[in-house]
Amino acid sequence: MVEASNVNKAVSNAIPPPPFELPFPDRPEVITTNMQKLNTLAESPRLKFLMENLVKHLHGFIQDTSLTTEEWMATIQYLTRVGQTCTDIRQEFILLSDILGVSALVDALNNPPSGNTTESSVLGPFFTEDAADIGKGESIASEGKGQYMWVEGRVLDTKGSPIPDVVIETWETDENGFYDTQYKDRSRPDCRGRLRSDKDGNFAYRAVVPVAYPIPSDGPVGDLLLKLRRHNMRPNHLHMMFEKPGFNKLTTALYPEGDPLNFSDAVFGVKKSLVVKLETVTSESEARAKGFAKGDSFKILKHEFILATEEEARVTRTQRAKEVGAEI
Repeated sequence: MVEASNVNKAVSNAIPPPPFELPFPDRPEVITTNMQKLNTLAESPRLKFLMENLVKHLHGFIQDTSLTTEEWMATIQYLTRVGQTCTDIRQEFILLSDILGVSALVDALNNPPSGNTTESSVLGPFFTEDAADIGKGESIASEGKGQYMWVEGRVLDTKGSPIPDVVIETWETDENGFYDTQYKDRSRPDCRGRLRSDKDGNFAYRAVVPVAYPIPSDGPVGDLLLKLRRHNMRPNHLHMMFEKPGFNKLTTALYPEGDPLNFSDAVFGVKKSLVVKLETVTSESEARAKGFAKGDSFKILKHEFILATEEEARVTRTQRAKEVGAEI
């Protein structure tokens, strides 16, 4: 007898065999047909729809490319490495999704422009939940993290009315092109913060001018980019996220104009409407008034953000789904 404590025992999930017979998979196409029959058992119409299309395109890809056993195993090993690279503060799977254009595509489909609303952009792999709460005009960056930048804006609905008390998350790189999570000695969040719009929808905070940077290339995603002969650079940008009950959550970023990488972003995040101009202010008194500790110059970024209501966003998504025949 085998000692039960010495075995990683698998347990039945108690689901009975399907109420129909499946033919033996004597030919490749029978495997696909059997899989699609099993998909009819899915617990919801949406899951059935997703699985049917996943099997259709995944099996079709394998058939069309005559995928070899060696290529299949290499893919399994690659995805295993992607998972093993992930940590609490590094998401290699999101990075893989980013460089394949999947993140941008999912974002674009789920956040189609609704009238005059602000366009979305990719979340990226560097968002964290531990940003410090800051007041209006306070800084998200510790001293010495880069060239000073004052960020101010207003949050409005599609009719132009201000939206108060919107939770705003913002994060960026320092002047070295690193997020705080990339520093091994990180002890607290830096170059990121959380604030709220005031009663008139206004907000303002101090930051630093972001710089272009390479996405992490020391893992499997970096290896894939090298094989594809693609650069791993992102243009300089400032991430922002806006959230309030009753409104569609907006995840976006602003990209200062003039960066040539705006046209070949490694993760396909740049949209024309999100490219902004930074103003330069040279005034020691104004720098002090804004709370900057040193020097006599800083950049200003001004932008209005327009949010759709949840209902407006739902109508837009439903209309698009109908146009392409998708079930939602």
